Amino acid sequence: MAVPKKKTSQSRKGMRRAHHALKTVESVECSNCGSRKLPHHICDSCGHYKGRQVFSQNQAEVVAD
Repeated sequence: MAVPKKKTSQSRKGMRRAHHALKTVESVECSNCGSRKLPHHICDSCGHYKGRQVFSQNQAEVVAD
């Protein structure tokens, strides 16, 4: 097994982990009802996507396997 010869410094460890930060989740306003939703996703509250009704709240959700 490979064993490190020297201890990794805090600076080098920090530079390696510079890209590990959590990113903020982007959200946009639904054009129909105004609630917040993920971009390029169906609105959870009203069921609209790109200006058309995709599903209604009364309709049972279909689970894909």
